[in-house]
Amino acid sequence: MTEKAGKVLVVLGAGPGLGMSMAHRFGREGFRVALVSRTDRRHEGYRASLTEAGIEAHTYTADVTDAADLKRVLGQITVDLGGYDTVYFGPVSPATLAVVPLTEAGAAELLAPMDNLLTAAATLVGEVVPGMVSRGDGALFFGGGLSGKIPMPMLGNLAPASAALRMYVLTLAEALKDKGVYAATLTIGGLIERGDIHRSFVDRDPSLEGIGTLDPDDIAATAWTMYVDRDRTEAEFGVPVTSAA
Repeated sequence: MTEKAGKVLVVLGAGPGLGMSMAHRFGREGFRVALVSRTDRRHEGYRASLTEAGIEAHTYTADVTDAADLKRVLGQITVDLGGYDTVYFGPVSPATLAVVPLTEAGAAELLAPMDNLLTAAATLVGEVVPGMVSRGDGALFFGGGLSGKIPMPMLGNLAPASAALRMYVLTLAEALKDKGVYAATLTIGGLIERGDIHRSFVDRDPSLEGIGTLDPDDIAATAWTMYVDRDRTEAEFGVPVTSAA
């Protein structure tokens, strides 16, 4: 592996909403960017948007919820870019969302989102954290949902997985804080503008357009501040439409 100049941000589960906002925000600070998506359908546009902003961008195709595929793409990014300083993990998309009410969910329905979120996150950590600890530097951001903190019955079997991911990240952050490695969760309590999940909801119900949405640029700006200050391990955005205590 050849060392190359400049820090690298890897966006796992890159989409037009928060993933691209993270890429632009960190890119403005001199980071090179590696975007990883399930398909390459929008990669040309992503690269063009970042290049126009003066940001070096590379795109890769992988299913980051598949352990072998995740390991493969991280290895390729290391070969191409000489490693990475920061990783943003946000692989949830409409294709991975299969909401089953908890009153109807069995073990299989509960475990499916765990595989998409917690298992994939643990695979990521196993791949990247040892190197970060060895260097005494690095950062990990995880996109999570507010249902991991506040009971939100309409999200059914997704809520336990969200809660597990949130606690995993917070505990990981505590375990890493004296090793020079930063971990944090971005806890999202609303639909992110320009994102695929937002678009899928609006396509089903156009009246939702512009209602209660979150600006991904604002979230990415907060993530950058967290990266610099490293004085908190969770930021919460928005409020739930419905919740139960």
